[in-house]
Amino acid sequence: MKRIALFLATNLAVLVLLSIVVRALGLDVLLAQQGFGADGLLVLAAVIGFGGALISLAMSKWTAKAMMGVRTIDRPETGEQAWLLRTVASHAERAAIGMPEVGIFDAPEMNAFATGARRDSALVAVSQGLLSGMSRAEAEAVLGHEITHVANGDMVTLALIQGVLNTFVIFLARAIGTVLDSALGGGRDEQRRTGPGPFYFVIVIVLQAAHSAALPAQLAAFGIFGSAGQG
Repeated sequence: MKRIALFLATNLAVLVLLSIVVRALGLDVLLAQQGFGADGLLVLAAVIGFGGALISLAMSKWTAKAMMGVRTIDRPETGEQAWLLRTVASHAERAAIGMPEVGIFDAPEMNAFATGARRDSALVAVSQGLLSGMSRAEAEAVLGHEITHVANGDMVTLALIQGVLNTFVIFLARAIGTVLDSALGGGRDEQRRTGPGPFYFVIVIVLQAAHSAALPAQLAAFGIFGSAGQG
């Protein structure tokens, strides 16, 4: 669950940033002036949608470390850390993937997550609450679950699914924004002369934010989520 929340938060930020860049560069207006209709808008939506998802995926390890305060274990300082490294290494060897980075983050909840753009360069992190509250056999099972996510390439699958969803939402948000902006801001003739007005940009951002808020339920329908409390 944690890796999904981190990915979604990063994706929303990237989508908003890309939307601002598109607006600032006048690409929306340029498409309209060049006579691009639904096809051109769909291409633009795909570039932003998949671009945001893939950038989020590329940033996922950095985001996890920064937002969750994950401390990676380079040299184990305690027996618990040494056991954690050995267990992850054992699971990774059985799954035939590269050794992930291993980290711990401060949280009382029993939680763990895996993230990363490549199966041979992932990050597996567990909460201090999990290490304190679970037996080693239970914790080992959770770690195996997370390594399975890495081996199956679930984060890449998530990024592709999110890219598709983003594309259609961005397309519909701009179509709806155009209609409402025209209705609220003086009509299509004025819009053609000056480009989209402030209502358009606000509507687009609001609809994209609503999409990101609803995305966990959408992804759950594809079976992306793991077991509760295990990432």
